[in-house]
Amino acid sequence: MPLDPPAHWPRTAPAELATPRLLLRQWRDADRAPFADLNADPEVMAHFPSTLPAAESDALVERIAAGLDEWGWGLWAVEVTDTGEFAGFVGLNRTLFEAPFTPAVEIGWRLARAHWGHGLATEGARAALDHAFGVVGLDEIVSFTVPGNRRSQRVMQKLGMHRDPAGDFVHPNVAAGDPLRRHVLYRLARTEVAVRS
Repeated sequence: MPLDPPAHWPRTAPAELATPRLLLRQWRDADRAPFADLNADPEVMAHFPSTLPAAESDALVERIAAGLDEWGWGLWAVEVTDTGEFAGFVGLNRTLFEAPFTPAVEIGWRLARAHWGHGLATEGARAALDHAFGVVGLDEIVSFTVPGNRRSQRVMQKLGMHRDPAGDFVHPNVAAGDPLRRHVLYRLARTEVAVRS
């Protein structure tokens, strides 16, 4: 059963975040097809239980966009500024499944393979982290993934997040017996960073 969002999580005015190479923005209908393509890519989804059919990908877009409308922050669509190309998402996710560390706000990313290896996930996530601590005013951000997802763990480390082995958990939304059920947890408190305004 999902947990309720804590009363101290604020709703803010909707925001777009700009970095030297990226625009983190609200979702558009034109994002649906490239997002479905990346969700159907077995390499992109290697650390998830399965790829997503187009209908499930579209439903995910609708949930993410509704969350951005309601809260003002969430998982932004990522646009490469120079080309206008949709690259995936980066941002903040309200984590409301039952686990020892929840409810929590997670920082996460999912980019198309063509955009891997260029530091874009780290660049976008830094902007989302600054927004989370400086504008939204959250006290802590978490991130988690399966132990084998070294690429995402490197991004977490570049963001200054630290591994919390005592917080590692079995993901309740992954089926029992699935080897992807065990997750490692990273944390970062607002008091641990100098917030850039």
